[in-house]
Amino acid sequence: MSKLKTVLGILLVGSSILATAACSEAPASDSSGGSGSAAASDTANDSSDAEPANASATEYKYGKVQIPGKDGALCGAPIYIAYEKGFFAEEGFDVELISADAETRKIGLNNGTIPIVNGDFQFFPSVEEGINVSVVDGLHNGCIKFLVNNDSDIKEAKDLKGKKVGVDEIGGTPHQVASVWVENAGISALPDKHEVEFVPYSDGNLELEALKKGEIDVAALWDPFGSVVEKKGEAKVIFDLSTDEAFAGKYCCFLYASNKVLEENPDEVSALLRAYHKAQDWISKNPEEAVDIIINGKYSAIEDRDLAIDLIKSYEYPSAEDRESGKQKVDEDVKYFAQALHDIGYLDTDPQEFTDKIYKEVEVN
Repeated sequence: MSKLKTVLGILLVGSSILATAACSEAPASDSSGGSGSAAASDTANDSSDAEPANASATEYKYGKVQIPGKDGALCGAPIYIAYEKGFFAEEGFDVELISADAETRKIGLNNGTIPIVNGDFQFFPSVEEGINVSVVDGLHNGCIKFLVNNDSDIKEAKDLKGKKVGVDEIGGTPHQVASVWVENAGISALPDKHEVEFVPYSDGNLELEALKKGEIDVAALWDPFGSVVEKKGEAKVIFDLSTDEAFAGKYCCFLYASNKVLEENPDEVSALLRAYHKAQDWISKNPEEAVDIIINGKYSAIEDRDLAIDLIKSYEYPSAEDRESGKQKVDEDVKYFAQALHDIGYLDTDPQEFTDKIYKEVEVN
């Protein structure tokens, strides 16, 4: 086991087993675009207590289920849309959207009381440590950007040698993405090599302030922080997960199902995936209306509607046509990121073996 793996094992099991940053549990923000502020979380709590518009008055086939969906993250749009448009109800679920911290998610998935959550490849080391979940689908593409000050000479990965990079947590997805990025440029991400230093910040606003003060050279940030700051002209983006050659066109966020539910009631997981697919398809074809629903339902704190629409589009939620054409292969994306993390030392398991273990293809039709 590598030194980096040892460090990550301690941190990931404790802090990021099922912590989900922007893909489930968004960092605090007062900016537009929807990375959940406390206000957004509070208002989301109010909005989802009501029945979805299309909910049937008849008995639900699968009864009441709880799904984490009160974190204020814009990229969690399929959850909000599936709820508001009645797609969960159509598939037989009386869904209660809940707030769930890392421990609640872990316990819920392990015992089957929470059937499904969304999360990124940050989960992979935790799955290797024994969390009882499987990847059953992809949710969306990239939602991370790296920023530098406008007067910075840093333009690409090779320029990060000897620099300090701000991240939300060591072992978190921005840290992992940055590690892959610099390793691809021939720079070691291993802490004992001292070629790049990662500095954790618990809040995106603190990270941006550190960038402005010159305490770090690069800020690796979840949306919408990067997009908001870039639009204001306060910093420039040198990396975009949704467009970078090494990451573009790949799922960064996946849907993880409880293995207990998969084994005992696979039809329930199939029905949930049908609801997600309907929502993804609807968002891909109605991004403006999707943002309006999110704003009106107070699911996310959005001050800049146009920016939120641009971000929703950039996540490339798959349409029904995309799925039929096989535009993206979930297992291939799982293996790609497993290989990248294995090469750095984040995963010990052989990438193909890990993919075979973690990915479960679920029949949805």
